Amino acid sequence: MKVGVIGTGYVGLVTGACLAYVGHEVLCMDNDAGKVERLRQIIMPIYEPGLEEIVRSTVDSGALQFSTNMADVVGQSDVIFITVGTPSRPDGSPDLSAVRAVARGIGQHLDSRYRVIVNKSTVPVGSGNWVRMLVEDGAQLAPVTSGDGGGVALAPPKTDFDIVSNPEFLREGSAVWDTFNPDRIVVGADSERALSTMGQLYAHWTAPTEPNKAPVPMVVTDLSSAEMIKYAANAFLATKISFINEISNICERVGADVTRVAQAIGLDKRIGSQFLNAGAGWGGSCFPKDVSALVNTGLEYGYECSLLKATLSVNDNQRKRIIEKLQRELRILKGRTIAIWGLAFKPDTDDIRSAPALEVAIQLLNLGCRVVAHDPIVTAQQIKGQVPDLQVSEDPLALLDNADALVLMTEWPQYKDIDLSEVCRRLRQPILIDGRNCLSPEIARTAGLTYVGVGR
Repeated sequence: MKVGVIGTGYVGLVTGACLAYVGHEVLCMDNDAGKVERLRQIIMPIYEPGLEEIVRSTVDSGALQFSTNMADVVGQSDVIFITVGTPSRPDGSPDLSAVRAVARGIGQHLDSRYRVIVNKSTVPVGSGNWVRMLVEDGAQLAPVTSGDGGGVALAPPKTDFDIVSNPEFLREGSAVWDTFNPDRIVVGADSERALSTMGQLYAHWTAPTEPNKAPVPMVVTDLSSAEMIKYAANAFLATKISFINEISNICERVGADVTRVAQAIGLDKRIGSQFLNAGAGWGGSCFPKDVSALVNTGLEYGYECSLLKATLSVNDNQRKRIIEKLQRELRILKGRTIAIWGLAFKPDTDDIRSAPALEVAIQLLNLGCRVVAHDPIVTAQQIKGQVPDLQVSEDPLALLDNADALVLMTEWPQYKDIDLSEVCRRLRQPILIDGRNCLSPEIARTAGLTYVGVGR
């Protein structure tokens, strides 16, 4: 099939490249000409394991192309994905300005040939109807004139399209794997024709031809339910993390070990072990904005989401717990040098949006500390615009020289292999705050470090 993808951010680029890899003809469009040119040269705008190789192979084969021209994407595509960002506004509601512009732009270039317009951006419940309205508005704005050279304005052509909601469930750091190995594919539509088209698009997954390959279930719903599924999934996972962090804070006070508690309750099939790692809290681009957006949706319809508000509150407070641990060990923080390992919100990504490490760094700087940090992927240039006073080192050991404490904020596997005796030797004071519980307390203490974990 011929597929258009509008927006080459995280979701758009991964979706477009993977659809091209399984045999579709994909044209990805972005209004950033520089970004498009870099993509044509296989220069990735994000760090995601396996993505560069897939983009390279599909560009080389001609299955994947990049453009800045909306008319080209709409004109040649059977299925058009909207994959632009919907960041949070200060009040927690999503900023839908990019979706609005794209939907109207699609409408301006439609003709009478049937299209399926797929909303893959995370949008509030009810947005399917709203996007349809915007596409129709755009079609009315389309400049149409007669072809006889007289320039006589004609009525816009009759359009034929359906709106589909097809939320993504990609984890940064394993997005390519998740695309090829999804738990389910959710499609919300009000048209059998649209569902048939989406079935063809996803046949590689739902009707695999490979032997011993199990089909992926396609969950078919109405538009509003599909939109809610995305928010509900992320809100539940965020709540699960905040729950174990709440338990970790109680564990510290009663002398229990949250890692053993999480291990035991995770063996219960009703609970499961995933997302039960206590630490400095969750961040990234999805959980913060999606939970806030769902709370905002509840308020819009007269309902207060008490549990989700608590989820947000626990997560905000978890950053403060790191500061409190440093204060207990060092007393006065003003004038201290604090080293941080890890800036990305999770391993295997360079995403620093709502990263706990940056929020902790800002709090420390405000308290009068000098803060130095290392991350295997995140660069000083990325940090400069957000936290200009944060010093970034390329050497995780060198930045420890004369530091008063080390705080581990991202569980990159590289940090687990570093000799903790060397860490102890370099630190001015041998204090290690393990904000992800990923190092061994016994090994750390044997190396001479004062080890402080979360909920341990």
